[in-house]
Amino acid sequence: MDISRIEQRILHLLAQGGRIEIEKDEKKKVASVQCLTRDGWRYPGFDLDLFRKLKRKKAVSSMGGGPYRITRRGLELVRAELDNR
Repeated sequence: MDISRIEQRILHLLAQGGRIEIEKDEKKKVASVQCLTRDGWRYPGFDLDLFRKLKRKKAVSSMGGGPYRITRRGLELVRAELDNR
């Protein structure tokens, strides 16, 4: 499965220890999302549509109500780069 360049960047951030945090409205629907790097910086090009694409491809998941992190499937999709740990 081929993924876009921006999806690659987000998966790289998550593979390095980043996370996706969501906020829900009063109806328990996702209102906003933000991608944070392992250092706590917010990644600017992340929106709700991109989050839904990654979730649909099963590249990210949440456990126990925590932030969304990369899955094994996401690690398979991401291409290797020199700065990955």
